[in-house]
Amino acid sequence: MGKNSARNLTLVLTLLWTATILYGEMFAFWLPSLWTCSWPHLTRQSPSSSSSSSNAAEYTDDYVKVAVIADPQLMDRTSLHLPPKSLALEIAQFYTDLYMRRAVLSSVLPFKPDVILFMGDYFDGGSILSDEEWQESLDRFKHVFDLSTLQSRGIPIYYIPGNHDIGYAAQHPFLPQVIKRYEENFHSRNYHFKVGNVDFIAIDAQTVDGNVQSNLTSETWNFIKDFSKDVNLTSRVLLSHIPLYRPDQTSCGPYRSSPVINQRIHRGGQNNGVLYQNYVTEEASKNLLDLIRPAVILSGHDHDQCTVTHKAKEGVVIEHTIGTVSWQQGNLHPSFMLLSVSNNTSTTTSEKDMMILMDLCFLPQQLYIYLWYIILFVLTILVLVLWPRNGIECFHWFGISFLFGIGSGGAVKEKNEDDEKCEYEMVWDAEGNMHLIKKATKPTSQVSSSDKSALERGKAVMRPTAKKQMVEEVDASIIDMNSYTQDTTRVHHGSKAKGNAWTRKIIGRMLRAVRMFVVIAAVNLPLYMMLLFKDWIDK
Repeated sequence: MGKNSARNLTLVLTLLWTATILYGEMFAFWLPSLWTCSWPHLTRQSPSSSSSSSNAAEYTDDYVKVAVIADPQLMDRTSLHLPPKSLALEIAQFYTDLYMRRAVLSSVLPFKPDVILFMGDYFDGGSILSDEEWQESLDRFKHVFDLSTLQSRGIPIYYIPGNHDIGYAAQHPFLPQVIKRYEENFHSRNYHFKVGNVDFIAIDAQTVDGNVQSNLTSETWNFIKDFSKDVNLTSRVLLSHIPLYRPDQTSCGPYRSSPVINQRIHRGGQNNGVLYQNYVTEEASKNLLDLIRPAVILSGHDHDQCTVTHKAKEGVVIEHTIGTVSWQQGNLHPSFMLLSVSNNTSTTTSEKDMMILMDLCFLPQQLYIYLWYIILFVLTILVLVLWPRNGIECFHWFGISFLFGIGSGGAVKEKNEDDEKCEYEMVWDAEGNMHLIKKATKPTSQVSSSDKSALERGKAVMRPTAKKQMVEEVDASIIDMNSYTQDTTRVHHGSKAKGNAWTRKIIGRMLRAVRMFVVIAAVNLPLYMMLLFKDWIDK
């Protein structure tokens, strides 16, 4: 391979890998804040606002910005059935945590939210982990979402419990320590708070379908009933980890990537408690809608995006189920939500519609990024090995055999003038092989006197022309024999030499490919490692 061609090829592949790594490890996480997503109140106009830029600016300042994150579900020993502390589990945890940390640092925080809301399921095996394992997962959770930085900036953070954090209703009587450690670190399971001029009501959805005699279930419903007595007419948002009931085959809208899952609920145990459910039951859902009277419902649990409408006494209620923020939880399109909450008091129907605005934001498709890494790696190896010696412009496929054939034909012995001036004598050796011995003769153009006398006496004499013809016939047969022997030997040695040449060529190509690959890796591997630890290490 020519030096210029090899240098140019190495440069192109190095730049291609650099661009790929920069996009996959950094630029892809910038897209939501730079291009694909924005606060909804910045892209919509208030019905009562004027067209002037000053009024529009005042309008945008009347909203509180809330970022909503659902189902991070940090991986642990219960996730992939791998041995605890095994290398495979550690690698899976690292790359899953790194993705979510980048999502927060590079996709969510650039929007500068005023409030952050987590929708439950913080740990994969939170309800069955030992206290030591649970504390380790909690430390990872704080690191992944950079909670220390959020707290230092004075950003309020709100949590609601998920089934992976405290279990379902049937498990609660046997896991009092699980409920206790959750409340010690994430505070109450049922509470309400105010953002802007909107009330947010967070409930423990795992208990609403539990046994009515259960203390936890009674606690949740008592909280809901007490809040329902508030006659304040401000807009309300219901926060429930488990989505409310919806009829089978209900459409989830255009943003869902997986098939819709119908109602599933399993009961068992001594009190026939809930062992699993993907939706709140129809009766409990109706009671929640009637008592809380929400304008909007936010939920998680399903790991995929879904938007449905519920019919309630107060009218139509929209529920947004937010997809998981993790790329390892069955959703190829992780997401988060931006919520714009108004500070103003609503008086008309149009103003009520503008009280709570939502925009769903999608994160990079990490699986496709890694698949592209693999494809590019294979293509790089093939190109380095198969790239022609002098570049693609000089690679003439149909001229190879012609070029290799020049000068490789058998040699043809030309006639020597001296052969015509020689006589040959046939001699046999002891083994019976015949040999022709060349003897020099003097050229003559006239018939000798002896020949003349012989002719006169009537004797036959072989003339030089006849001798010459005989010698030429014998000579041609000997030359043909020698030529065949030489051609056979030449073909044998030629094929052997050609095989050696191809072996040397293959080894040379491999060595050149390794050298170019080392150059590409020497540039891009440190870049990749730098980007990994840049995002992972606390700043």
